[in-house]
Amino acid sequence: MPAPDWRRRLSLYWKLTRGDRPIGWLLLLWPTWWGLWVAAGGVPPLWTWFVFSAGVWLTRAAGCVINDYADRWLDPHVERTKHRPLATGEVRGREALAVFAVLMLAAFGLVLTLNRLTIVMSFVGVVLAASYPYLKRYTYLPQVYLGMAFGWGIPMAFAAVRGEVPALAWLLYAANILWSTAYDTWYAIVDREDDLKMGSKSTAILFGDLDLVAIGVLYALMFLALGLVGQRAELGVWYFGGLAVAAALVVYEFVIARHREREACFRAFLHNHWVGLTIFAGLALDYALRATSAAV
Repeated sequence: MPAPDWRRRLSLYWKLTRGDRPIGWLLLLWPTWWGLWVAAGGVPPLWTWFVFSAGVWLTRAAGCVINDYADRWLDPHVERTKHRPLATGEVRGREALAVFAVLMLAAFGLVLTLNRLTIVMSFVGVVLAASYPYLKRYTYLPQVYLGMAFGWGIPMAFAAVRGEVPALAWLLYAANILWSTAYDTWYAIVDREDDLKMGSKSTAILFGDLDLVAIGVLYALMFLALGLVGQRAELGVWYFGGLAVAAALVVYEFVIARHREREACFRAFLHNHWVGLTIFAGLALDYALRATSAAV
């Protein structure tokens, strides 16, 4: 017996928002939590934490929808994306825009419970999320712009917790842009042949045969920036230990993807969830042990 039409529609919308693929949400969540913990000097206020955590899911889902809407001309011709609801025609463009609007309004409703600076900054986040998908038509650097969109929760976190956005926030934001550009280049390598056929642009195409070197440089600069964050925030051995473990995880990515096979590069991309988690774990543990020592 076929499922009711409303249930099938919801299933398609869930697929459209990548609800069945949490990796993008996690890659957005970890840097947002970095920002919250550094801004608060430890565990942030519970409501602020909830708003940003829920907002991460909502904005990532909205970003997926608008990305598929922008790429509905390209996705049917790409092996990895040809079964997406917009690419197959199961979801219409107007439906996708309606889903995007609902998700963004829900996220904005949460932001309205925070201070004025955070609300103002949220408008920049909307522009970044909505415009990113169109960049691949005009520039070879959409992965950099993705980093700007994915990391915008960092300066917003400082605005929400401290009421200001200091230089430390922008340094952490820059570190995330470098990280996002690196891991999304792994992702772009997976689609490079299809993108070349369709005239789409990416850092994987820009870097060409030097792609692995470029990714390595991006990761190195990311860890340098995170090291400076630790120094300026006066973080200790647990944070830097977390960075060391994260660096080892990145080395593993190069081991598995060194021959540039599609599946291996996709695994390297997915593996960055563990990189972000490890950095957060070291950061949170450092602040937790510092608070425990201060209380004794």
